[in-house]
Amino acid sequence: MGGERIEKIKAAIAVGAKVVVIDPKRTLLAKKADLWISPRPQSDGALAMGFIKVIIEEKLYNADFVSKWTVGFEELEKEIRSFSLDEVGTATWIPEAQIQKAARMFADPANRPFCFYEGNGIERSIHSFQAVRAMNIMVALLGDLNVPGGNILVTPAPFERMGRFYMLRGTPRNFAKGLCSPFRVGMPAAYVPPQSFVRAVLDEKPYPIKAAICILTNPLVSYPDTEATYQAFMKLDFVVVSELFPSPTTMVADIVLPAAWGSEHDSVGYWPGWQQGLRAYPKLVEPPGEARSNSDWLNDLAQRMNLGEHFWDKWEDCLDEILKPAGINFEQLKEQRFLEATREYKKPEEGIFKTLSGKAQIYSQALKQLGYAPVPTFKELSDYRWDVSDDYPLLMFNGKEAAFMNNGYKHVKIARARKPYPTVQLNPETAAKLGLQEGEWVYIETKKGRIKQVLKLDPDLHPKLVFPSMGWWFPEEPEDLFQFRKSNINVLTYSEPPYDPEVGAVELGAIPCRVYKVADQ
Repeated sequence: MGGERIEKIKAAIAVGAKVVVIDPKRTLLAKKADLWISPRPQSDGALAMGFIKVIIEEKLYNADFVSKWTVGFEELEKEIRSFSLDEVGTATWIPEAQIQKAARMFADPANRPFCFYEGNGIERSIHSFQAVRAMNIMVALLGDLNVPGGNILVTPAPFERMGRFYMLRGTPRNFAKGLCSPFRVGMPAAYVPPQSFVRAVLDEKPYPIKAAICILTNPLVSYPDTEATYQAFMKLDFVVVSELFPSPTTMVADIVLPAAWGSEHDSVGYWPGWQQGLRAYPKLVEPPGEARSNSDWLNDLAQRMNLGEHFWDKWEDCLDEILKPAGINFEQLKEQRFLEATREYKKPEEGIFKTLSGKAQIYSQALKQLGYAPVPTFKELSDYRWDVSDDYPLLMFNGKEAAFMNNGYKHVKIARARKPYPTVQLNPETAAKLGLQEGEWVYIETKKGRIKQVLKLDPDLHPKLVFPSMGWWFPEEPEDLFQFRKSNINVLTYSEPPYDPEVGAVELGAIPCRVYKVADQ
C-alpha cells in the first residue's frame, strides 16, 4: 500500500474510523485494525461473494442507489442463492461468523460512508479480473460513491495519457496475431502478459520474436518461471537493456545502455495513477558519462529508423505535448509543480459512470458478448488452480518488501543493512514439526524448482502458509548471473496455463510447496 494511502488511513483511524484489513499477513495496518481477516491466499473474490451474500440477504444494501444506479441486481441475487456461507468459509478459511461480522460492519450506518482499498496481491491469480469486479460490486451495493469519506471518482487533471503514445496513429493492428489476443479484456490496452511473450519466443507462435528492448525491468528475476524466461532471452538474437546498474538481465544483453537517473533529466510523472494528476520532475544534475534518458535515446533511435514523423525534433518536446490539454508547457509546470485532479463529488445523474447505461454494471452485457461471465460467480472464484498434497503440504504466497523497490537496489548498502538476506516466514508450530530453527537456511521447493532462504518465524501466519521474500539476486556474487536462481521465488512459479481468461494473469499467490533443512549450512 502506498505511503500516501497509509497516512490517510492512519489519519482516519485517529478520528474514529473503523478499519477492516483482509490480508493473509498480519501487517502493521492489520495490527491497528478493528477486524483482521486472514483468508487463504487468492480467495479474495470468493470472500467478496460471501460479503455480498450477507449484504443482500440481510438487506443491508442501499436500496435506492441500487434501484436507480445499477444494472443487473436481479442476476446477482440469483447468483448468491447458488452457494452457502458454509461453502464460502471452506473456500476462504474464514469462519461464517467472521464473514457476517465484517459485512455488517461495512453496512453499519455508524461506520458510513464505506471506503474500499485494494492492493496488487489480488491481481496475481487466474481469477483476478472477476475477483476485482466482485469487490467493486460490493462497493456499488453500499452506494457510498463520490461522497466525502467514500470512494471518490475524481475529474482527472488535463494532460495526455501515456497510453496515447504506445501505438502509431493510423497503423493498423492485427488483433488475431497479437500476443494479447486470447485475453479480450486486456487486449484493447495492448497488454501482453509476461508469459505470453516468453512462450512466443520459445514456441515461435503466433510468429517468431527475434529481439527485445528492456526498460525499467529485470525479467530474469521478475517474470514467472525463471528457467523458461532465461531460455527465451538466450534464444533471442538481440537484447538491449537500459539500466542504471548491472543486473541479471544486463548480463545476457547484447547492448547495455547507461540510463540517466530521474533527477538527471527533465520528466513528468503521473504515479500514483489513482491520483489522476501530473507532477514536474526537473533535472537537478547532469547525467554522468554517456548516460541518457530513455526518452532521449528512443527518440534518437526513431529518427535513425525513419520514424521521425511520429516523434519529435527534440525529445524534450514530448513533455510539452503531454501538457497541451492543460494549455501550459513544461517550463510552466516546473513553476506550478503539480496538475491536480479535481474532487467535485459529482452525483450519479451528473454522469460519473462511463458505461453505455450510465450506471454501475453489476451485470455486464459486454462481457457476455466476449464469452465471459457477465456476473462474478462463486463457482469460478473458488475454483483454485492448486491445493496442497502429501508431497507439497504448504501454500506459498508473497508480498513486496519495504527495504527494496521490487527486485531493484539489492546493491545499496543502506537497503541491504535493513534486509541483508532473503527470508522465508513460517508459523513456529509448522517449523517445529519440520525440525527447523529460526535463522538457518532452508530450501523451498515446488514442482518447478528449489531455492533457499533464511527462516524467520511469524506466530500470526497460518500454519499452512509459507511467505518467502521476492525479487532476490546477489550483486556481490557474480557467478550464475548474480546468483539469480539461488533465492529467486520465480524459480518456483509457473508460466503454463490456465490463465485468467479476461486479462491473462498467472497464479502466483497460492502455490503448493514444501520447506526443509539445507544440509550444509
